[in-house]
Amino acid sequence: MSRQHDYRVTVRWSGDTGAGYRDYVRDHDVVVEGKPVLKGSADPAFRGTSERWNPEELLVASLSECHMLTFLSLCARAGVVVTGYVDAATGAMREEPGNSGRFTEVVLRPEVTVADPAMVERAEALHERAHDTCFIANSVNFPVRHEPTTTSS
Repeated sequence: MSRQHDYRVTVRWSGDTGAGYRDYVRDHDVVVEGKPVLKGSADPAFRGTSERWNPEELLVASLSECHMLTFLSLCARAGVVVTGYVDAATGAMREEPGNSGRFTEVVLRPEVTVADPAMVERAEALHERAHDTCFIANSVNFPVRHEPTTTSS
């Protein structure tokens, strides 16, 4: 049985200065009803504001969050007690001639802590399954690799 999930996001910009490419403001708001407004901008390499989230960071964050949430769900179902999870994810994007570009890969590096040393191997194995079933990773056209480490507390 398949189900469809719909998401509504409003991106609001009002940075026209009338001065062309070099001077228009890249800052914008990402709005979802009932949630705090997310302050966005372009990457500073593209004349954006460094204090705001850019689309490239949000893409890497989406992949990291999706893997984590899928992994935690699989662990809970398999009886693996996870007591800590940190991911230092990275993404690589290549600019191409003609003002284009694309992500070439994202690498997830989750550091997982489980409650029992006997759970380490089972937790490690669940990363592959999490990768295979992550909605976001299944939606992109570039490699998403994971390099997990697992320890016990």
